[in-house]
Amino acid sequence: MSPVGPADARETGRAVRAHERVWSGPICAVDDEELVLAEGQEPVRRQTVVHHDAVSIVALREGQDSSRDDGAAEILMVRQYRHPVRAMLWEVPAGLLDVPGEAPLAAARRELAEETDYVAARWDVLVDFYASPGFTTEGSRVFLARCLHPLPVDQRIRREAEEAEFVPTWFLLDDVVHAVAGGRLHNPSTVVGVLAAARARAHSWEGLRPADAPWLRSPRSL
Repeated sequence: MSPVGPADARETGRAVRAHERVWSGPICAVDDEELVLAEGQEPVRRQTVVHHDAVSIVALREGQDSSRDDGAAEILMVRQYRHPVRAMLWEVPAGLLDVPGEAPLAAARRELAEETDYVAARWDVLVDFYASPGFTTEGSRVFLARCLHPLPVDQRIRREAEEAEFVPTWFLLDDVVHAVAGGRLHNPSTVVGVLAAARARAHSWEGLRPADAPWLRSPRSL
């Protein structure tokens, strides 16, 4: 059956008359461009933050794998200091596609292991989104990871910088959904991923895309 409803589409016909990279750093760069929106019109200037794409992971367990007597669904989260907003945020595991040539699924596996000391046997795509398409190229894919088990201690990676503070914690999925609705969680990958996971679970996981499903224009590495 063909999909119904709205669908985004690539648009490559707008002419860029001038382009300058005005700043560059390790995870992002800033481009200043003159864009012709329509033939015959004067160009407009647009500044774009060119950024690595990213992956995030809703790691979910339920049934006999749950720590709850009733088998309720739980998801794995970490709490991280985010300096730009001066806040400690509860988030699902995530990371940038900043390893040259690394596939998104491989990056998701790596980030889950590095940030939580868990690995997963089953992977699906929950949702894709752009962080803020009005000014940055950053795209993000949220994976659903299931059939989880902890890494042996000797295979765990030592976490550094802000990640050294991580304490991987299991929360009831329903409680996290309520926290999103109540305005108590703010990380976009977490908000989008948790709501997508709750909807998918309510529909018996129908409609999940394979882990290598295509993106609109991602994945891209800076």
